[in-house]
Amino acid sequence: MDNSKTPVILGEEDFRMLKQFAEQFPSGNMHQMSLSYELNRAIVIEDDKVPPCCVRLNSLVKVREMMSNTEMEFSIVMPALANIAERKISVLTPMGAALIGLCKGEKVEWKMPGGIKHFEILEVRQEGV
Repeated sequence: MDNSKTPVILGEEDFRMLKQFAEQFPSGNMHQMSLSYELNRAIVIEDDKVPPCCVRLNSLVKVREMMSNTEMEFSIVMPALANIAERKISVLTPMGAALIGLCKGEKVEWKMPGGIKHFEILEVRQEGV
């Protein structure tokens, strides 16, 4: 599975916020499995043109870890809003960085603390929609 072939689609506002954050806290990491890498390859479009099935900030996302067939649901938020008890994960976590800009039905592999994991995006809902 080659993540670099899967397009990353970001709205202008999400891209601006994430790029600004990445510049404030540079990791120096342009590894293929990093948020900086994803931002550099993103297709940036007008906010109102982002398909509703694409993962953006504050999206509620349901994914399936393909090896264990485990499903998880959470929102992807900026770091200051992260709260695991409320199922809000930071876009800077491995899972948040892996999913931002991808769309329902897409599959991704990403390095997690427990090794490389393979996920499928089952559902994407925009908060308040």
